Order: sequence, then C-alpha cells, then structure tokens
Amino acid sequence: MISSVSHTKFAAQPTDYSQRQPVAPTNSQDQDAQKDPALKPADSQTTDTKKTRELSESDIKVVNELKQRDVEVRAHEAAHLAAAGSIAVSGASFEFQQGPDGSQYAIGGEVSIDTSPVSGDPAATLRKADTIRRAALAPAQPSGADMQVAAAATAMAAQAQVELMQKIQATQNGDKDRQGNQINLSA
Repeated sequence: MISSVSHTKFAAQPTDYSQRQPVAPTNSQDQDAQKDPALKPADSQTTDTKKTRELSESDIKVVNELKQRDVEVRAHEAAHLAAAGSIAVSGASFEFQQGPDGSQYAIGGEVSIDTSPVSGDPAATLRKADTIRRAALAPAQPSGADMQVAAAATAMAAQAQVELMQKIQATQNGDKDRQGNQINLSA
C-alpha cells in the first residue's frame, strides 16, 4: 500500500496572479515615448516590459509570502524524505502557484512512502512502523495528515508487537512440547 506522508496546503485560497495587471509608476519620459516613439531613448525598454517587471507593494508582499511558503514546503518535504530512507516510494512532489512576478512557488507537497507491513515478519514490520512514524513526524511542524500517518504507524507497530509476542510464545511452547517428549538416556 502506498501512502502519502504529507500533503500540506497554503492556508489562503490559491490565486492566479498571472491575470493581475502590475501597477508601475510612469514618468514623463515614458509618457512622451508612448506619444512619439522617436523620443524614446535607444537603451530603454518598452513601457509594457517595464510594467511587467515592476510590482505594486501588495504584489511584492504576496511574492515574499509565496517565497517564504516555498522554503517552508520544500524543507518540510525534505525532512520527510530524509527520514523515510528506503521506504520512500518516490521523491517529493509539489503543488505550485504562480506569483504576481510570473514565478512558480511551491505551496504544497507530498512524499509517498510504503506503509504496508512486512508479510510474515512482525519484527521487520515493527522496525518499518518506527521508520514510518519517524518520517511522518520529521518536519518541525507536522501537518494533520502527518499526524494521521504517525498514528497509523503506531497502530501497525502495536499489531506487529502482538504478532511478535505470539510468535515467541508459540516457539517457547513448541520447545516445551519437544522437551516433554524427549527421554533423557544419559543416566
């Protein structure tokens, strides 16, 4: 069974900033150049290009928030991946949002891991459940989904512990039965 360790989402509603028109201050030189292209200096860019490069204060704030979220999401998923080790099924995958500057920022992500028990080996299942739990709780701030995966790993470990104890008991009982049927001839 493949399960997702984390799927974090940006708390705010996703916004497609590509549709917003940037607000750029204009100067008299730009206005004159729009009226008469001959007045435009040779080394200047078109007014439209300048407008797409300049952002309003609110757009700059949004870009800074998206940059911070991108860093948080990537660190969160990297922590899962590092702790998962060999049970990671794939690398981190991300959900992106385009900012008002045209760049893509990670606003959510997940790391897929194998959460299935090890068939016929409760001791290995116990070790794997511990790895799953550590991977789920690896980020500094585990998400709700991370906590659910950790809880499922704890339940898997408890079941593996029961199976391991039953296996040990069966082995011990089997030894007693064999010992009871043996006759000591060394007398």
